[in-house]
Amino acid sequence: MATRRITQETFDAVVRENIEEFDMKESEALKEAIEQFESQGVDLSNIVKAVPKVSSEENTEDQTHEVLQALESIKTAVASSSASVLEDLRVFTQQCSLGFAQRYLAAQKEAYPVILACCQRAAGEKEALSVALAALSALTDGQPDLLDVEGREFLMGALTAHQTDAALSCLCIRVVRHCCVKHENNRQDLVKAGVLPLLTASITRHIHHPEVVKEACVTLRVMTFDDDVRVPFGHAHEHAKMIVLEHNGLKVIVEAAKAHPENAAVLSELCGTLSRLAVRNEFCQDIVDLGGLKFMITLLADSLDCPVSCRIRESFSIVSCEHKPISCCCDASVFQELVKQVLSALKAIAGNDDVKDAIVNAGGAELIVMAMNRHMSNAQVCEQGSAALCVIALRKPNNCKVIVECGGALAALQAMKTHPAEVNVQKQSCMLLRNLVARTRDFSQLILEMGAEALISQALAAHRDCGDVGRAALRDLGCQVELRELWTGKKGSLSR
Repeated sequence: MATRRITQETFDAVVRENIEEFDMKESEALKEAIEQFESQGVDLSNIVKAVPKVSSEENTEDQTHEVLQALESIKTAVASSSASVLEDLRVFTQQCSLGFAQRYLAAQKEAYPVILACCQRAAGEKEALSVALAALSALTDGQPDLLDVEGREFLMGALTAHQTDAALSCLCIRVVRHCCVKHENNRQDLVKAGVLPLLTASITRHIHHPEVVKEACVTLRVMTFDDDVRVPFGHAHEHAKMIVLEHNGLKVIVEAAKAHPENAAVLSELCGTLSRLAVRNEFCQDIVDLGGLKFMITLLADSLDCPVSCRIRESFSIVSCEHKPISCCCDASVFQELVKQVLSALKAIAGNDDVKDAIVNAGGAELIVMAMNRHMSNAQVCEQGSAALCVIALRKPNNCKVIVECGGALAALQAMKTHPAEVNVQKQSCMLLRNLVARTRDFSQLILEMGAEALISQALAAHRDCGDVGRAALRDLGCQVELRELWTGKKGSLSR
């Protein structure tokens, strides 16, 4: 069923009617309008849920939303060459940062050409360009369709002209990122225009500026996304190969990671990007050869604050043992995000069979299990931990032995027990359990004694998506599995 939508004008008219006709207070009128439309199934995500304000003391009848007032002020200031344009742009940026509804409303009122014109006029003035780019970044967040040919040419020119300026580079890159999320055509056009070498060069040139490194790294990762539902086939794989083969992306990212050993937010983004670039067997090995595996193992050891941490750091010669553990340098959410991204990167590079063994030989299996146990309450860490162990165990009986002996099977089962409603945790755990016994049946009884059969059966009952992997796990564990094919009434549709 198509989602029902209304215009901002319709919503504002109902609010105004509630105030004028039914003598409601503003807060009551607003609440009543929201409830009225939501009860009718109207999507209000693009609606500014506020009472319009008077935009002029001379005309109290002229009411409009603050983001539109700011936009009008910008137009007036530009037309009169007033110095107030920078302050008006700052107010506009602040309003757009309040939520998507404000940005959407501004875009509907032709804000994009106005803000882009401000950026173009300010090209030679650093402060003015910085303020204008911040406004463009705020406006395009969640609205990549706004970017046109003129805007793309401006961004590429600004990125090229201000390569040595960390702050301006960061702002330009952020606009590029906003315009590429869920927009395959923008990605392809910007890649053809030469954005990839500018991004990798920004990381290398500003390697000690964490915001630039993080922003450029995230933008590189966005270039490898396949998230635009309007396009049947994207260039995610091709872009990943270009970043690695043509622009030395793996080395750039690994070196940047070594430059920020204590910054969890930067490390998290760098690991996340490495996982997106490990799209070929040789790329996985290249990451190991460049020191990426050693660094990931070090991060996991530090995150656990365990006795092996200092020994690993010393042997890898990354920083001295006096280094403050990352776990002491950031809040829990950032810390857990870092652990999740490290596990995701380990899973990605373990696609190479030789790297599987390298991870195990470096103590990676034990550290993954320890990370899962420490962050058992975090579903995403449990999911990525089970997924990483699952890949490491695939076709590797010796690795399965190590994983079982260090408690990997028990950790996966505990994750299933802790997160019964998380389908991805259930699926990855089932796949891990299956891989552990597929070629090493000696572990079947031990895993069954841990309560695997009941937990897998619960997952099967609760989550339809666990059907195939859950039954496969039960089958390889030696349990009785009912495989019945049921006719669903649709041509070619059989379900078990």
